[in-house]
Amino acid sequence: MPHRVVVLALDGLLPFELGIPQRIFGRSIGTDSGGKGRKLYDVVTCSIRPPGPVRTDADFSILVEHGPEALATADTVVVPASYELGPVFDEGRLTDELAAALALVRPGTRMVSICTGSYVLAAAGYLDGRPATTHWSSADHFQRTFPQVRVDPGVLFIDDGDVLTSAGVAAGIDLCLHLVRRDHGTAVANEIARRTVVPPHRDGGQAQYIHRPVPEPQFATTTGARAWALTRLDRPILLRDMAEHEAMSVRTFTRRFREEVGISPGQWLTQQRVERARHLLESTDLSIDQVARDAGFGTATSLRQHLQAALGVPPTAYRRTFRSSADTAS
Repeated sequence: MPHRVVVLALDGLLPFELGIPQRIFGRSIGTDSGGKGRKLYDVVTCSIRPPGPVRTDADFSILVEHGPEALATADTVVVPASYELGPVFDEGRLTDELAAALALVRPGTRMVSICTGSYVLAAAGYLDGRPATTHWSSADHFQRTFPQVRVDPGVLFIDDGDVLTSAGVAAGIDLCLHLVRRDHGTAVANEIARRTVVPPHRDGGQAQYIHRPVPEPQFATTTGARAWALTRLDRPILLRDMAEHEAMSVRTFTRRFREEVGISPGQWLTQQRVERARHLLESTDLSIDQVARDAGFGTATSLRQHLQAALGVPPTAYRRTFRSSADTAS
């Protein structure tokens, strides 16, 4: 059976955040042993009350067809943001109705929050003593309300194994894509990202860009240099080569690159090479030395260092873990 994702719709919810799990998980397709497509996730939306309307923060309500009993069927529960959390936000405690609904969640279920949905997880005790994040504008209040939580306000999302939290809005997309990648590998996640027309990967530790203004429109961009670099990741790529590709000085190119991408060219190249290595480890039987060369790290030692820094595991362990998970999922 597909992995069951149950999305908890609370009054005052933000429609954009509510739609993220269905868009990402609901469109995730794998291939069965016969080569046919199969759904990887079954996405269900439920309320803490019997089926019926749930208010949003917009000028419309939504009709939710499942009550709280759906939570008992979940492999993953997702709690999107809401602007009507009441005592959850004000006092850090669950209402009786919400507590009764969450009591139906089976032990071991993966818990996920998007934006201020983290307040619900914290009030329910899921975040006690654990790292978590939320929207940057609520981070100080969140930390005061839940001093037992280790709040990091400067990241897009935090994966703490069976409990994951994200910052606001688009960071929820990043987190859901991260889960697809974690469950089924980069190829599936990248295909969903392409269909959704979003970047396939933004690392969870990347900053929320709280104070970074949107750059002024420019005729010259770094898009061409990035596309060029992606075709030659297995070869040395110098900053001046990328700058020359766009007919810019190194200084102008670096500034423009940061404006458009949010990180330096060197950091971006490392991210792309890690992604290439992950794909090769998941989908080929190439030796670790060959994966290192094809991804542009040169040596197995360099690949191990970068993969350990990015994912916390060496290449051999990553390949073994992913393939074991893929075999189980099949």
